[in-house]
Amino acid sequence: MSNTPTITPDDAFTMLMAGNGRFVTGLPEHPNQDAARRTETAPGQNPFAVLFGCADSRLAAEIIFDRGLGDLFVVRTAGQVVGPEVLGSIEYGVAVLGCPLVVVLGHDSCGAVAATRAAVEEGTTAPGYVRDVIEKVTPSVLAARAAGHTEDGEFIAEHIRQTVDLLVDRSRVLADAVETGRAAVVGLSYRLVDGSAHLIAARGISTSAVPM
Repeated sequence: MSNTPTITPDDAFTMLMAGNGRFVTGLPEHPNQDAARRTETAPGQNPFAVLFGCADSRLAAEIIFDRGLGDLFVVRTAGQVVGPEVLGSIEYGVAVLGCPLVVVLGHDSCGAVAATRAAVEEGTTAPGYVRDVIEKVTPSVLAARAAGHTEDGEFIAEHIRQTVDLLVDRSRVLADAVETGRAAVVGLSYRLVDGSAHLIAARGISTSAVPM
């Protein structure tokens, strides 16, 4: 049974970014991480956001956004590449759990993007199923090159934008949720050095919710 969202997409985005702000300043509150919350969430979950991020070990979602048990529905793959299982998981978060926000989280120094650039520009190859990851990142790298980009940050941002577009374009569930205002899809880029997350792309978020 679907949960009715208790907060708007704008509210969810504001909550998420506020948590990241606390993490960056070194003043985390560590909410919803105690025994009471564990007991509260045992019967079921009601997260306020789906977090689809890179599987990099330095992107622990609940830590960098200062959240706790039951707050985030997390899906992770190397290079945040999309496949049927990923789409199904994200749709579950929105359609079944009622999450009003989907976040695509990329980061600087992404090994998947770097490997894809090397494959495209130098003709290098990767072993096993790593090639599948590279193939799925390749359209983003080609788009960045076509736009004249040369810096790593520009390639990361382009991959985040392409992933946001891909989710909405391929999933009728997400597209309908965005169109009707029930959910938003945003893309964030995370900086490993200072821990800050920055908005790269957005579908369904009002300008008033975006930090200046």
